[in-house]
Amino acid sequence: MDGGTSAQRLDAAQLGAELGERATLVQFSTAFCQPCRATRRTLGEVAAMVEGVAHIEIDAEAHLTLVRQLDITKTPTVLVLDGTGAVVRRASGQPRTADVVAALGRAI
Repeated sequence: MDGGTSAQRLDAAQLGAELGERATLVQFSTAFCQPCRATRRTLGEVAAMVEGVAHIEIDAEAHLTLVRQLDITKTPTVLVLDGTGAVVRRASGQPRTADVVAALGRAI
């Protein structure tokens, strides 16, 4: 997963779901994105393994304002938020489980 961003902070109102107590994996997807399905599985599995971590999937086409605000240019894009909602990591493309776990380590 790529390096961090300039301390953007997201909240439950923007994401449409509650943040995880320790960290949140935010996935931007589109309906016809094949890698998005595998990414959904990977992030869901990691969130289930790590206590206090939530996975939120956002339909990029239905949330264009947020997509533009965060400069999301392709799907899947994954943002890793810490417990306060600050974006600490981001990556585009289908992530490997090990990379997601490593990125979470920086957020928790």
